This record gives sequence, C-alpha cells and structure tokens, in this order.
Amino acid sequence: MFSLNPQSTTPLVLQVVDGFRLMVEDGSLRAGAKVPSIRQFAHAHGVSVYTVVDAYDRLVAQGYFVSRPHSGFFVRRRADEALAPAEASGQYSFDSMWYMRRIFENRALRLKPGCGWLPGDWLFADGVRRALRALAAEDADLSGYGEPKGYLPLRQLVRDLLAEHEVVVTAEQVLLTHGSTQAMDLVARRLVRAGDAVLVDEPGYANLLSSLRFLGARLIGAPRTPTGYDLEVLEERIAQHRPKVFFTQPRLQSPTASTAQASHLHRVLQLAEKYDFTVVENDIYADIDPEPRASLASLDQLRRVVYISSFSKTISPNIRVGYLAASADLVEDVARLKMIAGLTSSEFTERLAYGALLDGRWRKHTKNLRERLALAQQQVAARLLGLGFVLFCEPKAGMFLWARHPAIQNASELAYKAAEQDILLGPGHLFAVNLEPSPWLRFNVAHCQDDSVFTFLQQQTSA
Repeated sequence: MFSLNPQSTTPLVLQVVDGFRLMVEDGSLRAGAKVPSIRQFAHAHGVSVYTVVDAYDRLVAQGYFVSRPHSGFFVRRRADEALAPAEASGQYSFDSMWYMRRIFENRALRLKPGCGWLPGDWLFADGVRRALRALAAEDADLSGYGEPKGYLPLRQLVRDLLAEHEVVVTAEQVLLTHGSTQAMDLVARRLVRAGDAVLVDEPGYANLLSSLRFLGARLIGAPRTPTGYDLEVLEERIAQHRPKVFFTQPRLQSPTASTAQASHLHRVLQLAEKYDFTVVENDIYADIDPEPRASLASLDQLRRVVYISSFSKTISPNIRVGYLAASADLVEDVARLKMIAGLTSSEFTERLAYGALLDGRWRKHTKNLRERLALAQQQVAARLLGLGFVLFCEPKAGMFLWARHPAIQNASELAYKAAEQDILLGPGHLFAVNLEPSPWLRFNVAHCQDDSVFTFLQQQTSA
C-alpha cells in the first residue's frame, strides 16, 4: 500500500486517488479486489473519513472502483479508454449533489460552518420531547397513511399562523410536505417542463437549483443585491426569456442573507402581472426574522404567488415538516403529485410538530433564537472583517453571512483543504446558477463558534 505525505503541496485527496490509480494501472490491485473500507483506510493513514470518502467517490467516478451496497468498494473491471479526460487531469466538479451527499452521509465531520441548519442545542429539543411524550400517551392510531394534504389540525394552525402575517387562506389551501424541499420540488414538477425558462435568485438556493436542472429547466439568474434585486437586470431578463416561474427567497435569503425591501416586492408582482408568470416564495426563515415585514404572499394573497415555508429550521431538521399555500386549484394538483410520488407525508411527524408548536414555550424559543442569531451575526461578521473578508451585506439577523476574501479566487479549492481539517465550508460554486467557480463562501453563523474555523481561514488567507 502507498503512503501519504501531509507536507506535500498535493492535497491529500489527490494523493489517495493517485495512489490507488497507480496500483490499479500497474497491476498491484487486480480487477475484483476489495479495497480497505473508508474507516480502515482513514485510521491506517491518519486522515479524516471525509478525505477518504471524497477520494473513493472520485475513484468510482473515474471508473477505478465500484461500490457494492453492504459489501464495500472493489476494483472495477474497466477499459483504459473509459477514463474521462477531465477526471484524468485531476479536475473534479464540486457540485451541489456531491455537497449534499457529504453532509448527510458523513456524521463524523466535526465542524460545519458551511451547512444550512442550526446546531442541536439551538433547536427546540425540549419542546419535541414534551410533544413526543404527549403523543405517546394519546395511543394514536398509526395504521393508516393519513390525509393526502396532511394532518388537518396542523393545516388549520398554519392557516392561523399565516393570518397573523396577513395572508388569508383556508385549511384546504394548505398542503403539508416532507420539508420545504419537497414542497419546492412538487411545485416545480407541476409548473415546469423541460426547456422552460425559470427565473431563480442569483446566487440561489442550492437544493432548488439542483432540482430544476434535473427537470431540464433553463435557469435564468435574477441577481441579488444587499437590498433585494437588481430590478433593471431583472426586467431585462424577464422580457428577453419570458420565464414561466420565478422561484425566489425574499427574506434572509440563502446564501446572501439579504432581504428584499417592500418596493422590490411590489415591483416583482407588477412584473409577474405584466409578463404573466407565477412567483414561488420560499420563506423558510420567517420565524427567525426579528422584523415584521410584508411577504409576496401577503401583498398578492396567493393570486400569482405560491408560498412555501417549514418548521424544520427552528424545531428540528429531523422533523421534516414543511408546507405550501396556494390557490385551491393548484393545491389540488400538487396534492395529487404528492400522492403519486410517495402517498402521504408522515402524520406522526406532523402531529409531533403540531404538539411542539402548541407548547407554551414555543414563542419564547423563537424569540431567544432570534436574539442568539443576532449576537452570532455581530461576532462572526467582526471576525471575518478582521481577517480581511468582504461581506455582501450585514443582515444582523438570520443564519448566514456571504463573504469573500481578496486572496481567494476559487472557494471550492479552499473547501477541499478545509475538508482535510474536518471543516465543511459552503463554496459559492454550489449556489451559482451556472455552477461556475466563485470566490464567495456561505458562513452559517451558528456553526462558527469554534476558533478552529477562524484559525484555518487565517492560515489560508495570510499564506
């Protein structure tokens, strides 16, 4: 077996890839041979599991390894010409699907300043436990699949919560989903066909961009500014491409954390009317916004707007309960798609979320969470600025900061180096409409509480 050199300028990931590649090509590893497991290799060579996962993924993509469920990795029988030229040159696409797999597969990663959720001790764990005990005491009937639109009492509660934000709906206009990601995917599958022009925030929500690419949509970027949208460019692109749908996140947007001012929301709705397109508003960070403000849904009352939100960000990511509100006809269509794709969503988790939301401590929890995030925003912004980073904006609220450093040209390269230190970064490449390299990084302020993150950044930016 080959050895690794931590002092080399060649990243450890590439050293592992090159080592195995040479062993296969010189016959040291024959076709069909089983290679060490990820954890075995990581332990034997003193590297992170994350590094080995990345290397093995590349070797699978290049045709050297094959992964067999429950068995491990084996040397693949392959022809030399099957090697993709881009992979042979060592170039590897750091795309959003790769990123999501690394997040959800690798539980051993220690620091996650690039992730999209809150730490466990920031969430409503006590409320979930109380709701779980209460649900267990009810002796609920778990024999059926539940209602196609979701647990009715929770839909009624969502109706009431939306009314507090001046969005008037009936419970029949609310559809519960497996998180906001499923809601966006269902709406996209209902409204978008291959080849359709679809307007999206630029930079935008990584999961959504992946879903739309899979559907074959032509993605048209709507550039974000610190106060919302570049309205002049927005209208130019709408007039040129005539999009069918605009997927947007006006409030505390991921990744920029920018919030669109009210005048921008009015203009978006005027353009939707003029050019006849639907607006899908992703408002998953509404509960962590300390400022009461209008939404596209409240201004439009769901005539052209589909409203999407979730409880996963503030209760728990494991409580996969999101929802959409829209016109009655559209909700019926999307409910049928939901049934086709996976029958109903889980009534058990919906009842659990309902119990947590009725908990007397819920509103205090969200108030404390907003205050805690505001403090983290201030602290992390100061530390990034102290290292020479430039901030896209200083929202003073929400989960994210969008930042770049003059010494960093391609944040993906930095992300790989960070991974070798057990640090997950969120490079701008993931959030780009065209997946082009970017110097920008998304920082989750709640996950930037460890000094190791800033020590790593200082080392990389001062070199």
